Amino acid sequence: MTQFTHNDVSDPVTTGISQKGLRAGAVGVLGAVVIGVSTIAPAYTLTASLGPTVAEVGTQVPAIILVGFIPMLLTAFGYRELNRVMPDSGTSFTWGVRAFGPWIGWMTGWGLVAATVIVLSNLAGIAVEFLFLLIAQLSGNAAIADLAFNPFINVAVCLLFMLGATLVSYRDMQTTQKVQYVLVGFQVVVLVLFAVVAIFKVLQGEAPEPTAFSWSWFNPFEVSSFSALAAGLSLSIFIFWGWDVVLTMNEETKNPEKTPGRAAMLTVLVVVSLYLLLSIGLVMFAGVGTSGLGLANEDISANVFFALSDPVLGPLAFLVSLAVLSSSAASLQSTAVGPARTLLAMGYYGALPPKFAKVSPRFFTPGYATIVSAVVASVFYAVMRLLSESVLTDTILSLGMMICFYYGLTAFACVWYFRKQWFDSARSFFFTFLFPLVGGGILAVLFVTTLVDSMDPAYGSGSSIGGVGLVFVLGVGIILAGAVIMIWQAIRRPAFFRGETLGTEAPPSLARR
Repeated sequence: MTQFTHNDVSDPVTTGISQKGLRAGAVGVLGAVVIGVSTIAPAYTLTASLGPTVAEVGTQVPAIILVGFIPMLLTAFGYRELNRVMPDSGTSFTWGVRAFGPWIGWMTGWGLVAATVIVLSNLAGIAVEFLFLLIAQLSGNAAIADLAFNPFINVAVCLLFMLGATLVSYRDMQTTQKVQYVLVGFQVVVLVLFAVVAIFKVLQGEAPEPTAFSWSWFNPFEVSSFSALAAGLSLSIFIFWGWDVVLTMNEETKNPEKTPGRAAMLTVLVVVSLYLLLSIGLVMFAGVGTSGLGLANEDISANVFFALSDPVLGPLAFLVSLAVLSSSAASLQSTAVGPARTLLAMGYYGALPPKFAKVSPRFFTPGYATIVSAVVASVFYAVMRLLSESVLTDTILSLGMMICFYYGLTAFACVWYFRKQWFDSARSFFFTFLFPLVGGGILAVLFVTTLVDSMDPAYGSGSSIGGVGLVFVLGVGIILAGAVIMIWQAIRRPAFFRGETLGTEAPPSLARR
């Protein structure tokens, strides 16, 4: 297999069809940002994570969002620098190989694929719940919402969502963008309306449990303990995850050396602004109590937006359910973009069977990899959902571990790859050394902290195997499963692991940029 290099930035991949067969120049900055925001799924992630975050840190939610934003931003700088010299659809996989060699690079790619497959299955499940909630609201029949918790109905409708998302993802990127413009635009408008109305009702004295705004909410040093801070940060990392999907589209973007990096930065900034507005508005409106509409109330913490939609928006409450449903559906479709393109690159470079390198001759998308991702996610969800809902919940909780794993490795890959240029200029020092090093270091600390904490069965559903928490077993099990598959591929496809199809190379001089 011919080695495919991007080290020479004077040889862009924007002319015609890129070397892997993807359609180049199909996505601009706006389209990439919209797809990035849809992957993060702000409506879905915040409604599920705001309550648990409040339970850990109280009114310091804005502070936790900002602190959690820091490693994401610093890591994004590292991604941007790597993308400038290697705009490859394999992203974390390709960059990990170039920096550390085929073994660590393969595991970095595995972390990305495993995390996104877990999320794909969860997003489909959330979409099912909100579909039945929306029908119940519109029909006035509350019993309809309970149908979502029938495991057979749940799995059947979930598979239909997965099928629809796969059909859209299989088609060209223009189709994906058109779908996302509608779904993301609607969700953002509803969320902003929700936050603004909540704040307005507080100012008008119409909030049930108002809490006066304070700038101290932005002070992370007021969090009660380091353990609470770490727990809050783990949740905060989760709500930002997904922005890197815009980098996996780099071979399909206009100006691939610059557009994906700019889109990633804009995506993170848009999302953090939206999160801050919503968290401030809802803390002011409902407070942080454990009873009534308090955000720390266990009865509503799993679905905060649904619980507060009627008190805030009244007859327009159904819009919130529709927004979360569109958020889940949009993210389900756009999240499939990342693993498919990573698997495409792994197949192209010989790290996986060559079938994964197949590109649809009609749509110029990684057709085989897209279908495999969808099938694996569907089977994973169906088995876990029918086996035990608590097992599925713990699997989702292990996601934070996987995010820190592959984001951290990618940040360190940036630091090591550019090691000869650290002190060439102030820009090089900050963007290729200091920022990604600090971002990767924070993620490494969170990874180890989560690893240790999750050994306790109380972390998650309370399930355990041999006295060890199920979240820990699942997280470590996913990583070990990747190692086993990697060893098997090394036996079957030794050329990649000898560095013959994608080797480590010295980075180009940054002065050439």
